[in-house]
Amino acid sequence: MNTDYETVRKIGDVLNDPKEPLAGRFRALFTLRNLGGQTAIDCISKCFGDSSALLKHECAYCLGQMQDKGAIPALESVLRDENQETIVRHEAGEALGAIGADSVLDILEEFQHSEIQEISETCQLAIQRIQWLHSQKKHDKSSKLSANPFESVDPAPPAEETTIETLRERLLDEKLSLFDRYRAMFALRNHNSEESVKALAEGLQCSNSALFRHEIAYVLGQMQHKVCVPQLMESLKKLEENAMVRHECAEALGSIAQDESEDILKEYAKDKERVVRESCEVALDMCEYEQSGDLHYADGLIKVQEAKA
Repeated sequence: MNTDYETVRKIGDVLNDPKEPLAGRFRALFTLRNLGGQTAIDCISKCFGDSSALLKHECAYCLGQMQDKGAIPALESVLRDENQETIVRHEAGEALGAIGADSVLDILEEFQHSEIQEISETCQLAIQRIQWLHSQKKHDKSSKLSANPFESVDPAPPAEETTIETLRERLLDEKLSLFDRYRAMFALRNHNSEESVKALAEGLQCSNSALFRHEIAYVLGQMQHKVCVPQLMESLKKLEENAMVRHECAEALGSIAQDESEDILKEYAKDKERVVRESCEVALDMCEYEQSGDLHYADGLIKVQEAKA
């Protein structure tokens, strides 16, 4: 999208202003993601100095979704930075995998051996994603993959089309590699049916990987189906659950935007974990957006243009 430098910078100023409401900063971030280009990347990268792990994590996510190699240096720096929160470093690793450049393999291979499980698993998945992309190019395979109706860049390709029950079994089989289970996860998401939502929601009870459970919550939020609201609420309420999982459950509830979700989001907006509190705050803004019928969540450009007028 062709937008002048000063306009992009003004949107970046909103993103990087800690005095701005968090929900408004999120909207500015997604506006920058949609605009793209190096100026937007620079604005987003500047935000890695913020105090909010949630916002920084979302910045890394957006840089990955942009798939612009110009973001690689900032993402590598975040992944290496032990002062950054695990949720932020994990997302930087996932974003490097989403960009998919050969040049990121060295750092991913280094951190696949991290003592922090969420980081090591993320980097392993990112390596496998890049290797899978290479195999597709090498063999010039005609794709048998189901279409992605959500248009996101995912950490693993969906499994080749198969039955929901078979995919459910793969999803829940903790003996399989995480990459295979992720492939089943995204294939179930792409089925986009009530039956596949129910199968995915069972994954919130899997015990061996918080990263896996957090991704389950993420895809349930993408699908926006109310049948999984009880399971998402249950996971959000679990104080012993990893904060990464609880945060993603909160955002999924905001995206699904049911009346019953609003009460629990308001309750856990007072949670002791900052990333959970802030996720509930952002989720309530998402609820309001989904229920309003407004066409623009990423409204940073509109607001800057209105200010100019």
